[in-house]
Amino acid sequence: MNNTFSMLELLTTVFVFSLGLIILTIITLFIIDITQTKDAVRKNYPVLGRFRSLFSTLGEFFRQYFFAMDREEMPFNRAEREWIYHAAKDDDNTVAFGSTKSLSPSGTIIFANCPFPTLEKDAARTEPMTIGPYCNQPYAAKSFFNISAMSYGSLSAPAIRALSAGAHKAGCWLNTGEGGLSPHHLKGGADIIMQIGTAKYGVRDENGLMCDEKLKEVAAHKQVKMFEVKLSQGAKPGKGGILPGSKVTANIANIRGIPEGQDSISPNRHPEINSVDDLLDFIHRVRAVTGKPTGFKSVLGGYEWIEELCQKVHARGIKSAPDFITLDSGDGGTGAAPMPLIDNVGLQIKESLPMLSDILHKYGLRERIKIVVSGKLITPAEVAWAICTGADFINSARGFMFSLGCIQAMKCNKNTCPTGITTHNKRLQKGLDPADKAAKVSNYCLNLVHDVEVIAHSCGVSEPRLLRRKHLRIVQDNGGSIPMSELYPRPEILPKYAHTNIKKKAL
Repeated sequence: MNNTFSMLELLTTVFVFSLGLIILTIITLFIIDITQTKDAVRKNYPVLGRFRSLFSTLGEFFRQYFFAMDREEMPFNRAEREWIYHAAKDDDNTVAFGSTKSLSPSGTIIFANCPFPTLEKDAARTEPMTIGPYCNQPYAAKSFFNISAMSYGSLSAPAIRALSAGAHKAGCWLNTGEGGLSPHHLKGGADIIMQIGTAKYGVRDENGLMCDEKLKEVAAHKQVKMFEVKLSQGAKPGKGGILPGSKVTANIANIRGIPEGQDSISPNRHPEINSVDDLLDFIHRVRAVTGKPTGFKSVLGGYEWIEELCQKVHARGIKSAPDFITLDSGDGGTGAAPMPLIDNVGLQIKESLPMLSDILHKYGLRERIKIVVSGKLITPAEVAWAICTGADFINSARGFMFSLGCIQAMKCNKNTCPTGITTHNKRLQKGLDPADKAAKVSNYCLNLVHDVEVIAHSCGVSEPRLLRRKHLRIVQDNGGSIPMSELYPRPEILPKYAHTNIKKKAL
Protein backbone atom coordinates (compact mmCIF):
# COMPACT_ATOMS: atom_id res chain seq x y z
CA MET A 1 0.00 0.00 0.00
CA ASN A 2 2.78 2.38 0.93
CA ASN A 3 4.48 1.70 -2.40
CA THR A 4 1.24 2.39 -4.25
CA PHE A 5 0.68 5.69 -2.44
CA SER A 6 4.32 6.66 -3.07
CA MET A 7 3.91 6.01 -6.78
CA LEU A 8 0.66 8.03 -6.90
CA GLU A 9 2.32 10.88 -5.03
CA LEU A 10 5.22 10.82 -7.48
CA LEU A 11 2.94 10.82 -10.52
CA THR A 12 0.86 13.62 -9.00
CA THR A 13 3.99 15.66 -8.35
CA VAL A 14 5.26 15.13 -11.91
CA PHE A 15 1.85 16.06 -13.34
CA VAL A 16 1.55 19.22 -11.24
CA PHE A 17 5.14 20.20 -12.08
CA SER A 18 4.59 19.58 -15.82
CA LEU A 19 1.28 21.48 -15.79
CA GLY A 20 2.93 24.36 -13.98
CA LEU A 21 5.80 24.38 -16.47
CA ILE A 22 3.35 24.42 -19.39
CA ILE A 23 1.36 27.29 -17.86
CA LEU A 24 4.56 29.20 -17.12
CA THR A 25 5.76 28.68 -20.71
CA ILE A 26 2.44 29.88 -22.14
CA ILE A 27 2.51 32.97 -19.92
CA THR A 28 6.11 33.69 -20.91
CA LEU A 29 5.34 33.32 -24.63
CA PHE A 30 2.23 35.47 -24.16
CA ILE A 31 4.27 38.26 -22.62
CA ILE A 32 6.98 37.98 -25.29
CA ASP A 33 4.46 38.02 -28.13
CA ILE A 34 2.33 40.88 -26.86
CA THR A 35 5.35 43.10 -26.20
CA GLN A 36 7.30 42.45 -29.41
CA THR A 37 6.74 44.67 -32.48
CA LYS A 38 8.20 42.67 -35.37
CA ASP A 39 5.30 40.25 -36.02
CA ALA A 40 1.75 41.67 -36.16
CA VAL A 41 0.06 38.25 -36.06
CA ARG A 42 1.88 37.21 -32.91
CA LYS A 43 1.14 40.57 -31.25
CA ASN A 44 -2.57 40.44 -32.07
CA TYR A 45 -2.90 36.72 -31.35
CA PRO A 46 -0.29 35.89 -28.66
CA VAL A 47 0.89 32.25 -28.55
CA LEU A 48 -1.72 31.11 -31.10
CA GLY A 49 -0.03 33.25 -33.78
CA ARG A 50 3.09 31.09 -33.47
CA PHE A 51 1.25 28.15 -35.05
CA ARG A 52 1.10 30.02 -38.36
CA SER A 53 4.85 29.71 -38.82
CA LEU A 54 4.76 26.06 -37.71
CA PHE A 55 1.99 25.17 -40.16
CA SER A 56 3.74 27.03 -43.00
CA THR A 57 6.86 24.96 -42.38
CA LEU A 58 4.95 21.69 -42.11
CA GLY A 59 2.95 22.61 -45.22
CA GLU A 60 5.98 21.95 -47.46
CA PHE A 61 6.26 18.46 -46.02
CA PHE A 62 2.56 17.58 -46.27
CA ARG A 63 2.24 18.92 -49.84
CA GLN A 64 5.23 16.91 -51.02
CA TYR A 65 4.31 13.60 -49.43
CA PHE A 66 0.54 13.58 -49.09
CA PHE A 67 -1.34 16.12 -51.18
CA ALA A 68 0.55 16.98 -54.40
CA MET A 69 -0.16 14.79 -57.43
CA ASP A 70 2.72 13.09 -59.24
CA ARG A 71 2.96 15.84 -61.88
CA GLU A 72 2.15 18.89 -59.76
CA GLU A 73 5.22 19.80 -57.70
CA MET A 74 7.71 22.53 -58.53
CA PRO A 75 10.47 22.86 -59.54
CA PHE A 76 10.57 19.09 -60.13
CA ASN A 77 7.59 16.82 -59.69
CA ARG A 78 7.42 13.40 -58.09
CA ALA A 79 7.25 11.54 -61.41
CA GLU A 80 10.52 13.13 -62.57
CA ARG A 81 12.27 12.48 -59.28
CA GLU A 82 11.07 8.88 -59.12
CA TRP A 83 12.35 8.21 -62.65
CA ILE A 84 15.79 9.42 -61.59
CA TYR A 85 15.74 7.46 -58.32
CA HIS A 86 14.94 4.24 -60.22
CA ALA A 87 17.53 4.98 -62.90
CA ALA A 88 20.18 5.67 -60.25
CA LYS A 89 19.45 2.35 -58.54
CA ASP A 90 19.40 0.62 -61.94
CA ASP A 91 15.90 -0.62 -61.11
CA ASP A 92 13.12 -1.41 -63.55
CA ASN A 93 11.83 1.94 -64.80
CA THR A 94 8.78 0.79 -66.74
CA VAL A 95 5.26 1.99 -65.90
CA ALA A 96 1.87 0.37 -66.30
CA PHE A 97 -1.63 1.18 -67.51
CA GLY A 98 -0.99 4.56 -69.13
CA SER A 99 0.72 7.93 -68.99
CA THR A 100 -0.14 10.33 -66.17
CA LYS A 101 1.22 13.21 -68.22
CA SER A 102 -1.25 15.45 -70.03
CA LEU A 103 -0.19 15.66 -73.67
CA SER A 104 -2.67 18.34 -74.73
CA PRO A 105 -1.27 21.63 -73.25
CA SER A 106 0.29 24.04 -75.72
CA GLY A 107 4.06 23.60 -75.94
CA THR A 108 4.05 19.87 -75.16
CA ILE A 109 6.71 18.02 -77.15
CA ILE A 110 5.92 14.83 -79.04
CA PHE A 111 8.54 12.82 -80.88
CA ALA A 112 7.51 11.72 -84.36
CA ASN A 113 8.09 7.99 -84.37
CA CYS A 114 9.05 6.20 -87.57
CA PRO A 115 6.93 3.32 -88.96
CA PHE A 116 10.16 1.36 -89.41
CA PRO A 117 12.25 2.04 -86.30
CA THR A 118 15.95 1.32 -86.10
CA LEU A 119 16.73 -2.29 -85.26
CA GLU A 120 19.18 -3.00 -82.49
CA LYS A 121 21.64 -4.49 -84.98
CA ASP A 122 21.58 -1.24 -86.96
CA ALA A 123 22.07 1.02 -83.93
CA ALA A 124 25.34 2.94 -83.77
CA ARG A 125 27.32 4.03 -80.74
CA THR A 126 27.55 7.77 -80.21
CA GLU A 127 31.11 8.67 -81.12
CA PRO A 128 33.15 11.13 -79.04
CA MET A 129 32.86 14.72 -80.26
CA THR A 130 35.98 16.88 -80.42
CA ILE A 131 35.90 20.34 -78.88
CA GLY A 132 38.63 22.90 -79.64
CA PRO A 133 40.10 21.69 -82.98
CA TYR A 134 42.71 24.48 -83.02
CA CYS A 135 43.94 23.96 -79.46
CA ASN A 136 47.18 22.29 -78.49
CA GLN A 137 45.12 19.78 -76.51
CA PRO A 138 41.66 19.28 -78.09
CA TYR A 139 39.12 17.37 -76.01
CA ALA A 140 37.28 14.34 -77.37
CA ALA A 141 34.21 14.29 -75.12
CA LYS A 142 32.70 10.81 -74.85
CA SER A 143 29.23 11.53 -73.44
CA PHE A 144 26.56 13.95 -74.62
CA PHE A 145 25.11 14.01 -71.07
CA ASN A 146 27.34 15.47 -68.36
CA ILE A 147 27.45 16.95 -64.86
CA SER A 148 26.83 20.68 -64.74
CA ALA A 149 28.60 23.31 -62.64
CA MET A 150 28.34 22.71 -58.89
CA SER A 151 31.01 24.21 -56.65
CA TYR A 152 32.78 22.60 -53.76
CA GLY A 153 31.29 24.80 -51.06
CA SER A 154 27.80 24.73 -52.45
CA LEU A 155 28.13 20.93 -52.33
CA SER A 156 29.82 18.90 -49.62
CA ALA A 157 33.11 17.06 -50.00
CA PRO A 158 31.47 13.58 -50.03
CA ALA A 159 29.04 14.73 -52.71
CA ILE A 160 31.83 16.06 -54.94
CA ARG A 161 33.83 12.86 -54.49
CA ALA A 162 30.78 10.78 -55.43
CA LEU A 163 30.15 12.88 -58.53
CA SER A 164 33.78 12.59 -59.62
CA ALA A 165 33.90 8.83 -59.21
CA GLY A 166 30.47 8.41 -60.85
CA ALA A 167 31.43 10.62 -63.79
CA HIS A 168 34.59 8.56 -64.31
CA LYS A 169 32.57 5.33 -64.37
CA ALA A 170 30.02 6.74 -66.81
CA GLY A 171 32.55 8.46 -69.05
CA CYS A 172 31.05 11.93 -68.66
CA TRP A 173 32.62 15.18 -67.53
CA LEU A 174 32.27 17.06 -64.23
CA ASN A 175 32.18 20.87 -64.15
CA THR A 176 33.82 22.39 -61.06
CA GLY A 177 31.49 25.37 -60.80
CA GLU A 178 32.97 28.74 -59.92
CA GLY A 179 34.36 27.61 -56.53
CA GLY A 180 37.65 26.40 -58.00
CA LEU A 181 39.33 23.03 -58.46
CA SER A 182 39.50 20.96 -55.27
CA PRO A 183 41.18 17.61 -54.49
CA HIS A 184 37.67 16.16 -54.23
CA HIS A 185 37.00 16.90 -57.92
CA LEU A 186 40.17 15.06 -58.92
CA LYS A 187 39.88 12.12 -56.52
CA GLY A 188 37.42 10.08 -58.58
CA GLY A 189 39.37 10.35 -61.84
CA ALA A 190 36.69 12.20 -63.85
CA ASP A 191 37.31 14.50 -66.80
CA ILE A 192 37.09 18.02 -65.36
CA ILE A 193 35.80 21.25 -66.83
CA MET A 194 37.31 24.12 -64.84
CA GLN A 195 34.93 27.04 -64.55
CA ILE A 196 36.36 30.53 -64.14
CA GLY A 197 33.78 32.63 -62.34
CA THR A 198 33.74 36.37 -61.93
CA ALA A 199 35.71 36.12 -58.66
CA LYS A 200 38.37 33.90 -60.34
CA TYR A 201 38.32 31.43 -57.43
CA GLY A 202 41.27 29.08 -57.72
CA VAL A 203 43.09 31.19 -60.33
CA ARG A 204 43.02 34.65 -58.72
CA ASP A 205 45.78 36.95 -57.54
CA GLU A 206 45.74 39.07 -54.39
CA ASN A 207 43.62 41.68 -56.19
CA GLY A 208 40.99 39.20 -57.32
CA LEU A 209 42.11 39.24 -60.97
CA MET A 210 43.17 36.24 -63.02
CA CYS A 211 46.68 34.95 -62.40
CA ASP A 212 48.34 33.20 -65.36
CA GLU A 213 50.65 31.18 -63.11
CA LYS A 214 47.76 29.73 -61.14
CA LEU A 215 45.94 29.09 -64.41
CA LYS A 216 48.93 27.04 -65.57
CA GLU A 217 48.93 25.08 -62.31
CA VAL A 218 45.29 24.10 -62.84
CA ALA A 219 45.85 23.26 -66.51
CA ALA A 220 48.78 21.02 -65.55
CA HIS A 221 46.31 18.46 -64.22
CA LYS A 222 45.67 16.00 -67.05
CA GLN A 223 42.10 15.50 -65.84
CA VAL A 224 41.31 19.17 -66.54
CA LYS A 225 40.12 19.06 -70.15
CA MET A 226 38.54 22.49 -70.77
CA PHE A 227 38.02 25.94 -69.27
CA GLU A 228 34.63 27.65 -69.05
CA VAL A 229 34.42 31.42 -68.51
CA LYS A 230 31.23 32.05 -66.58
CA LEU A 231 29.46 35.25 -67.64
CA SER A 232 26.12 34.43 -66.02
CA GLN A 233 23.87 31.58 -64.97
CA GLY A 234 20.16 31.09 -65.46
CA ALA A 235 19.11 31.33 -61.81
CA LYS A 236 20.71 34.74 -61.26
CA PRO A 237 21.77 36.53 -64.46
CA GLY A 238 23.42 39.82 -63.59
CA LYS A 239 24.32 38.59 -60.10
CA GLY A 240 27.49 36.84 -58.94
CA GLY A 241 27.63 33.60 -57.02
CA ILE A 242 26.54 33.57 -53.38
CA LEU A 243 27.97 31.22 -50.74
CA PRO A 244 26.78 32.02 -47.18
CA GLY A 245 29.54 32.49 -44.63
CA SER A 246 28.31 29.48 -42.64
CA LYS A 247 29.46 27.30 -45.55
CA VAL A 248 32.87 28.97 -46.05
CA THR A 249 35.01 26.53 -44.08
CA ALA A 250 38.78 26.84 -43.70
CA ASN A 251 39.34 24.32 -46.50
CA ILE A 252 36.95 26.08 -48.88
CA ALA A 253 38.42 29.47 -48.01
CA ASN A 254 41.90 28.17 -48.82
CA ILE A 255 40.83 26.79 -52.22
CA ARG A 256 38.97 29.97 -53.14
CA GLY A 257 41.53 32.38 -51.69
CA ILE A 258 39.04 34.21 -49.46
CA PRO A 259 38.52 34.77 -45.67
CA GLU A 260 37.01 31.91 -43.67
CA GLY A 261 33.47 32.34 -42.36
CA GLN A 262 32.61 35.37 -44.47
CA ASP A 263 29.96 35.44 -47.20
CA SER A 264 31.51 34.61 -50.56
CA ILE A 265 29.86 36.96 -53.06
CA SER A 266 31.26 37.13 -56.57
CA PRO A 267 31.14 40.31 -58.70
CA ASN A 268 28.19 40.47 -61.07
CA ARG A 269 30.57 40.36 -64.04
CA HIS A 270 34.25 40.03 -64.92
CA PRO A 271 35.82 43.49 -64.48
CA GLU A 272 38.07 42.72 -67.48
CA ILE A 273 35.18 41.90 -69.80
CA ASN A 274 33.13 44.89 -70.86
CA SER A 275 32.45 44.03 -74.51
CA VAL A 276 32.47 41.24 -77.07
CA ASP A 277 36.05 42.14 -77.99
CA ASP A 278 37.06 41.89 -74.33
CA LEU A 279 35.39 38.48 -74.11
CA LEU A 280 37.27 37.16 -77.15
CA ASP A 281 40.52 38.58 -75.75
CA PHE A 282 39.90 36.87 -72.40
CA ILE A 283 39.11 33.54 -74.06
CA HIS A 284 42.26 33.83 -76.18
CA ARG A 285 44.32 34.52 -73.07
CA VAL A 286 43.01 31.47 -71.20
CA ARG A 287 43.43 29.23 -74.25
CA ALA A 288 46.97 30.51 -74.93
CA VAL A 289 48.05 29.97 -71.31
CA THR A 290 46.46 26.53 -70.89
CA GLY A 291 46.53 25.10 -74.41
CA LYS A 292 43.07 23.68 -73.78
CA PRO A 293 39.59 24.35 -75.24
CA THR A 294 37.97 27.45 -73.79
CA GLY A 295 34.41 28.70 -74.04
CA PHE A 296 31.93 30.69 -72.02
CA LYS A 297 28.68 30.19 -70.12
CA SER A 298 25.77 32.59 -70.33
CA VAL A 299 22.01 32.86 -70.12
CA LEU A 300 20.50 34.79 -73.02
CA GLY A 301 18.31 37.84 -72.63
CA GLY A 302 18.82 39.65 -75.90
CA TYR A 303 20.57 38.01 -78.83
CA GLU A 304 22.14 40.97 -80.66
CA TRP A 305 25.48 40.50 -78.91
CA ILE A 306 25.70 36.92 -80.19
CA GLU A 307 25.45 38.25 -83.74
CA GLU A 308 28.15 40.79 -82.91
CA LEU A 309 30.32 38.01 -81.50
CA CYS A 310 29.99 36.02 -84.74
CA GLN A 311 30.94 39.06 -86.79
CA LYS A 312 33.97 39.75 -84.58
CA VAL A 313 35.08 36.12 -84.89
CA HIS A 314 35.07 36.37 -88.67
CA ALA A 315 36.96 39.66 -88.53
CA ARG A 316 39.65 38.09 -86.29
CA GLY A 317 39.72 34.65 -87.89
CA ILE A 318 38.00 31.35 -87.26
CA LYS A 319 40.57 30.28 -84.67
CA SER A 320 39.51 33.14 -82.39
CA ALA A 321 36.04 31.69 -81.85
CA PRO A 322 35.05 30.29 -78.45
CA ASP A 323 35.40 26.53 -78.61
CA PHE A 324 31.98 26.12 -76.99
CA ILE A 325 29.10 28.11 -75.56
CA THR A 326 27.29 26.79 -72.49
CA LEU A 327 23.74 28.11 -72.67
CA ASP A 328 21.88 28.20 -69.39
CA SER A 329 18.12 28.53 -68.98
CA GLY A 330 16.31 31.31 -67.14
CA ASP A 331 14.72 28.64 -64.93
CA GLY A 332 18.07 27.12 -63.96
CA GLY A 333 18.94 26.19 -60.40
CA THR A 334 21.32 27.42 -57.73
CA GLY A 335 22.13 27.14 -54.06
CA ALA A 336 21.16 30.73 -53.31
CA ALA A 337 19.73 33.57 -55.42
CA PRO A 338 17.39 36.56 -55.10
CA MET A 339 13.80 35.60 -55.97
CA PRO A 340 13.32 38.40 -58.56
CA LEU A 341 16.21 36.98 -60.58
CA ILE A 342 15.39 33.30 -60.13
CA ASP A 343 11.76 33.90 -61.14
CA ASN A 344 11.77 36.57 -63.81
CA VAL A 345 15.12 37.24 -65.53
CA GLY A 346 16.62 35.38 -68.49
CA LEU A 347 15.11 33.45 -71.38
CA GLN A 348 14.15 29.82 -70.92
CA ILE A 349 16.10 27.25 -72.88
CA LYS A 350 13.08 26.41 -75.06
CA GLU A 351 13.34 29.87 -76.62
CA SER A 352 17.05 30.60 -76.39
CA LEU A 353 18.47 27.30 -77.70
CA PRO A 354 16.92 27.44 -81.20
CA MET A 355 17.83 31.14 -81.30
CA LEU A 356 21.50 30.53 -80.47
CA SER A 357 21.84 27.51 -82.76
CA ASP A 358 20.30 29.39 -85.70
CA ILE A 359 22.51 32.46 -85.26
CA LEU A 360 25.67 30.33 -85.21
CA HIS A 361 24.40 28.43 -88.26
CA LYS A 362 23.63 31.66 -90.13
CA TYR A 363 27.21 32.83 -89.65
CA GLY A 364 28.75 29.49 -90.60
CA LEU A 365 30.02 28.82 -87.07
CA ARG A 366 27.68 26.06 -85.97
CA GLU A 367 30.28 23.30 -86.33
CA ARG A 368 33.17 25.43 -85.05
CA ILE A 369 31.42 26.42 -81.80
CA LYS A 370 29.88 23.55 -79.87
CA ILE A 371 26.68 24.16 -77.91
CA VAL A 372 26.31 22.88 -74.36
CA VAL A 373 22.92 23.46 -72.71
CA SER A 374 21.69 23.29 -69.13
CA GLY A 375 18.56 24.13 -67.17
CA LYS A 376 16.04 21.56 -65.88
CA LEU A 377 16.94 18.94 -68.53
CA ILE A 378 16.88 15.87 -66.30
CA THR A 379 14.86 13.22 -68.18
CA PRO A 380 15.46 11.42 -71.50
CA ALA A 381 12.68 13.30 -73.33
CA GLU A 382 14.10 16.70 -72.30
CA VAL A 383 17.63 15.71 -73.32
CA ALA A 384 16.42 14.33 -76.66
CA TRP A 385 14.49 17.57 -77.22
CA ALA A 386 17.69 19.57 -76.72
CA ILE A 387 19.59 17.43 -79.23
CA CYS A 388 16.79 17.79 -81.79
CA THR A 389 16.80 21.55 -81.28
CA GLY A 390 20.52 22.05 -81.76
CA ALA A 391 22.56 21.06 -78.70
CA ASP A 392 25.77 19.04 -78.90
CA PHE A 393 25.96 18.36 -75.17
CA ILE A 394 23.56 18.58 -72.24
CA ASN A 395 24.59 19.39 -68.67
CA SER A 396 22.52 18.65 -65.58
CA ALA A 397 23.13 19.67 -61.98
CA ARG A 398 19.90 18.92 -60.15
CA GLY A 399 19.38 15.64 -62.01
CA PHE A 400 22.66 14.39 -60.63
CA MET A 401 21.79 15.78 -57.20
CA PHE A 402 18.68 13.58 -57.26
CA SER A 403 20.90 10.63 -58.18
CA LEU A 404 22.92 11.40 -55.04
CA GLY A 405 19.72 11.15 -53.00
CA CYS A 406 18.44 14.76 -52.96
CA ILE A 407 14.82 14.87 -51.73
CA GLN A 408 14.12 18.46 -52.85
CA ALA A 409 14.07 19.70 -49.26
CA MET A 410 14.87 23.21 -50.59
CA LYS A 411 17.48 23.79 -47.85
CA CYS A 412 20.52 24.18 -50.11
CA ASN A 413 21.35 27.64 -48.75
CA LYS A 414 20.86 26.77 -45.05
CA ASN A 415 23.71 24.31 -44.43
CA THR A 416 21.05 21.94 -43.06
CA CYS A 417 20.58 19.62 -46.07
CA PRO A 418 19.12 16.39 -44.60
CA THR A 419 20.87 14.19 -47.21
CA GLY A 420 24.39 15.59 -46.69
CA ILE A 421 24.67 16.88 -50.27
CA THR A 422 24.74 20.64 -49.68
CA THR A 423 25.89 20.85 -46.06
CA HIS A 424 29.25 20.94 -44.30
CA ASN A 425 27.74 19.57 -41.11
CA LYS A 426 29.78 16.40 -40.49
CA ARG A 427 26.89 14.63 -38.80
CA LEU A 428 24.60 15.16 -41.79
CA GLN A 429 27.35 14.18 -44.24
CA LYS A 430 27.63 10.74 -42.64
CA GLY A 431 24.51 9.63 -44.50
CA LEU A 432 26.23 10.12 -47.87
CA ASP A 433 28.51 7.22 -48.77
CA PRO A 434 30.62 8.36 -51.77
CA ALA A 435 31.20 4.82 -53.06
CA ASP A 436 27.50 3.93 -53.03
CA LYS A 437 26.45 7.25 -54.51
CA ALA A 438 29.12 7.11 -57.24
CA ALA A 439 27.48 3.95 -58.58
CA LYS A 440 24.12 5.72 -58.59
CA VAL A 441 25.55 8.76 -60.39
CA SER A 442 26.96 6.46 -63.07
CA ASN A 443 23.73 4.47 -63.36
CA TYR A 444 21.66 7.62 -63.80
CA CYS A 445 23.91 8.93 -66.57
CA LEU A 446 24.11 5.64 -68.46
CA ASN A 447 20.40 4.85 -68.13
CA LEU A 448 19.42 8.31 -69.33
CA VAL A 449 21.73 8.00 -72.35
CA HIS A 450 20.24 4.59 -73.10
CA ASP A 451 16.69 5.93 -73.01
CA VAL A 452 17.63 8.84 -75.29
CA GLU A 453 18.95 6.20 -77.68
CA VAL A 454 15.59 4.40 -77.43
CA ILE A 455 13.83 7.63 -78.46
CA ALA A 456 16.27 8.08 -81.36
CA HIS A 457 15.70 4.53 -82.61
CA SER A 458 11.94 5.01 -82.36
CA CYS A 459 12.35 8.06 -84.62
CA GLY A 460 14.26 5.96 -87.15
CA VAL A 461 17.84 7.17 -86.66
CA SER A 462 20.77 5.07 -85.54
CA GLU A 463 22.05 7.35 -82.76
CA PRO A 464 20.88 10.46 -80.84
CA ARG A 465 23.03 13.05 -82.59
CA LEU A 466 21.17 12.30 -85.83
CA LEU A 467 17.96 13.64 -84.31
CA ARG A 468 16.73 16.81 -86.01
CA ARG A 469 13.91 19.30 -85.53
CA LYS A 470 11.80 17.37 -88.02
CA HIS A 471 11.68 14.51 -85.52
CA LEU A 472 9.89 16.70 -82.97
CA ARG A 473 6.35 18.09 -82.95
CA ILE A 474 5.06 20.88 -80.72
CA VAL A 475 1.43 20.96 -79.53
CA GLN A 476 -0.33 24.24 -80.38
CA ASP A 477 -3.22 26.14 -78.76
CA ASN A 478 -5.76 24.34 -80.97
CA GLY A 479 -4.64 20.94 -79.67
CA GLY A 480 -2.89 19.94 -82.88
CA SER A 481 0.87 19.72 -83.30
CA ILE A 482 3.28 20.99 -85.93
CA PRO A 483 6.87 19.94 -86.68
CA MET A 484 9.50 21.97 -84.87
CA SER A 485 11.24 22.43 -88.21
CA GLU A 486 8.25 24.56 -89.29
CA LEU A 487 8.06 26.45 -86.00
CA TYR A 488 11.81 27.17 -86.03
CA PRO A 489 13.01 26.82 -89.65
CA ARG A 490 16.80 26.67 -89.98
CA PRO A 491 18.07 29.86 -91.70
CA GLU A 492 20.41 29.78 -94.68
CA ILE A 493 24.11 30.41 -94.07
CA LEU A 494 24.97 33.94 -95.11
CA PRO A 495 26.80 33.62 -98.47
CA LYS A 496 29.91 35.52 -97.34
CA TYR A 497 30.43 33.01 -94.49
CA ALA A 498 29.50 29.73 -96.21
CA HIS A 499 33.12 28.75 -96.85
CA THR A 500 33.99 28.95 -93.12
CA ASN A 501 31.56 26.25 -91.95
CA ILE A 502 33.64 23.37 -90.62
CA LYS A 503 32.29 19.91 -91.30
CA LYS A 504 32.01 17.47 -88.45
CA LYS A 505 34.51 15.03 -89.97
CA ALA A 506 37.15 17.76 -89.95
CA LEU A 507 36.97 17.83 -86.19
